Amino acid sequence: MKYIKNIDLQNKIVLLRVDINVPLQNGKISDATRIERIRPTLDHIISKGGKPVLLAHFGRPKGKVVAEMSLAPVATSMSDIVGHKVLFSETSIGQTAQKAVSNLNAGEILVLENTRFHAGEEQNDIELAKEWAKLGDIYCNDAFSAAHRAHASTESIAKLMPSCVGLSMEMELNALEKALSSPERPVIAIVGGAKISSKLDLLSNLIEKTDHIVIGGGMANTFLAANGHSVGKSLCEHDLLDTARAILAKAKSSNCDIYLPTDVVVAREFKAGAESEVCDASSCPDDAMILDAGPKSVAEINALFENSKTLVWNGPLGAFEIPPFDTATNACAQFAAKLTISDKLISIAGGGDTVSALNASHSADSFTYISTAGGAFLEWMEGKTLPGVAALD
Repeated sequence: MKYIKNIDLQNKIVLLRVDINVPLQNGKISDATRIERIRPTLDHIISKGGKPVLLAHFGRPKGKVVAEMSLAPVATSMSDIVGHKVLFSETSIGQTAQKAVSNLNAGEILVLENTRFHAGEEQNDIELAKEWAKLGDIYCNDAFSAAHRAHASTESIAKLMPSCVGLSMEMELNALEKALSSPERPVIAIVGGAKISSKLDLLSNLIEKTDHIVIGGGMANTFLAANGHSVGKSLCEHDLLDTARAILAKAKSSNCDIYLPTDVVVAREFKAGAESEVCDASSCPDDAMILDAGPKSVAEINALFENSKTLVWNGPLGAFEIPPFDTATNACAQFAAKLTISDKLISIAGGGDTVSALNASHSADSFTYISTAGGAFLEWMEGKTLPGVAALD
C-alpha cells in the first residue's frame, strides 16, 4: 500500500474519503470524535501544499436527495474542530462541484455533498466514480469505518487514480495488525453482547488467532445452558445450544481456552437499581435472569489480563447500560486500562456497544487503541477482506 505521508502533495487536489457521519443536535455536532480522528490527515495535506476535498456519506438516503441528510450542517460546524476554513459544495459531481474545487484556496477544506445522494454510490458504479475522479489528482481513503463497503467512493474510485491510505486508517490498520496478525502473546479476547448468532464468524476466527477467549453478556447464557446449567429467565438462544457446544469443541482442539462466568449477578427485574444478588453460574434461580458477571469472575478475568500481552475487546460483560449491571465491565475495563498505562498490556477495542461501555467506565482513553469503525472493525476481526482496504493494495 501507499501511504499519504510518503506522497508529494504540493499543488495537488486530494480527494479524501472520510467518515463524518456524526450525530447532530439542533443542527450542531454533538460528538466530534470521527472528525477529530481525521484532523491529522487534513493538517498533513494542507502543510504539504495540498488541498483536501472531502467525499463522505451521511445517513441512509438510499440514492435520493434527502434534505435532512445533507452534509451542510456538518460542514458548517467543522471549522472550529479542524482549525481550518471549511467550505461546502451543494453537489458532489458536475459543474457546481468542479467550480467549488477550482475556487478552493490554500489552507481551506471543501466538503462535497452526501455521496449517497447518488444511487450509484452503493451500487459501486464506476461511472459515478469517474465523475469524482475528475475533481482531483490523488485519492486517499481515511475512512476505515466505511472500508467494509464496496461502494463507488471506497472501491471503484481507487482503481481510477493514484491512491493511498490516510493517517487515521493507517493507525487503525496498525492497531489491528498488533491485535491479531502479529500480536505479542499470550492474546486474550473478550467477546460479549446479546447473541451468539451475531458473533459466530468472530468466534470462529478468534479461536484460531488467540490463546484465551472470555465470553460475556447475554451470549454467555447460551454457553452456560449448553453446559447443562439452568439460566432461569435469562436471554438465551436455546436453539443454538449445539452451536455453542461445537464452538467449545473447536476451541479445545485449537488449544484456545474459553472462559465462561463462574458466578453471576441475577435479578428479577431489568431496571436501574433493581434488587440483585450474586450466585454460582450453575445456580440461577428459575424466576431470575443473569444480567452481569460476578466478582469471582471479574477476579479471574483480571488475572488472565495480568498474564497476557495483548487484549482484543468486543462486547460488554453484562447489561452495562443499567447500573448495577455495569459493574463487571467497568471493573475489568479499568484494570485493563491500568495494565496498559503500565506498558504491561496492548489493549485494542472496538464495536459500538464496546466503545460506549469503555467510555462509561472512564477507561477508553487509556486503552492502546479504540476503534470507532463498528462494522468494519468486526468484519476485520472475523477475518474478512475489506473491499475499501483491498482496493488500496
